[in-house]
Amino acid sequence: MPRPLLLGMISVGVVIALTWLIWAALRYSQPVADGRVQAYQITSDTSVVVTISVQRRDPSIPVRCRVLAQALDFQPVGEQEVLVAASPSKVVDVNLVLTTLRRATGVVIKGCTVA
Repeated sequence: MPRPLLLGMISVGVVIALTWLIWAALRYSQPVADGRVQAYQITSDTSVVVTISVQRRDPSIPVRCRVLAQALDFQPVGEQEVLVAASPSKVVDVNLVLTTLRRATGVVIKGCTVA
């Protein structure tokens, strides 16, 4: 095989591979949904009132977010899955009361997935 033809074929292969890599990185770099704790208030030793904000790429897709209350030593003391139904809005705020086993000091979202 002539050297210029071989170099041309390798160049085309590299361009195709780089194009696919860029497309895949852009397509999959944003999760289906992202949840954030907007506010929380510790109301007792066994209860926390939480407001989360969930942002979705496609608001017609319902998602499920896992909300976790943590104690001072970062041990989980309460957990709840929150279903965010399909809606016309990409960003949805959800209020919930999380029951805990002992006093919580913080609240985090452990992830959101398609419901």
